Amino acid sequence: MFRPLTPDDRELYMTYVDAFYHSDAVESPVPEKNYGATFAELMRGDTYLKCYIFETDGKPCGFALLSKTFSQEAGGVSVTIEEIYIEEAYRGKGLATEFFEWLKSLPGIARLRIEVEDDNEGAKRLYERMGFKLLPYLQMVIDR
Repeated sequence: MFRPLTPDDRELYMTYVDAFYHSDAVESPVPEKNYGATFAELMRGDTYLKCYIFETDGKPCGFALLSKTFSQEAGGVSVTIEEIYIEEAYRGKGLATEFFEWLKSLPGIARLRIEVEDDNEGAKRLYERMGFKLLPYLQMVIDR
């Protein structure tokens, strides 16, 4: 099960984001000040971001952070799963699958995107089972 993030979830969110950014799922951590900026944006509204807390038996066990843009290439709204993290004890129980199936069922979304480290074979297999396909181009950035 999953539910929208609430203002009361701040510490939980910070804990999960920190665990995610210190896991093998990412190449390197981001500055902790970014966690707070993201939480503040989440509390301002859902124009750009939406976050969900995963729960099992009423106990939190992970989160997913989504961002939204309009994609001319896709012909509509593109939602990127920026981060998805489930505590190790709760992995393999179908939580991510349930979440992805729900996302795919939402109207008004032309494209779902997700990033994955090249060596994260387990995640790549899950995403492929969910219908994600590899994009044939690289992304480039300028961080400011």
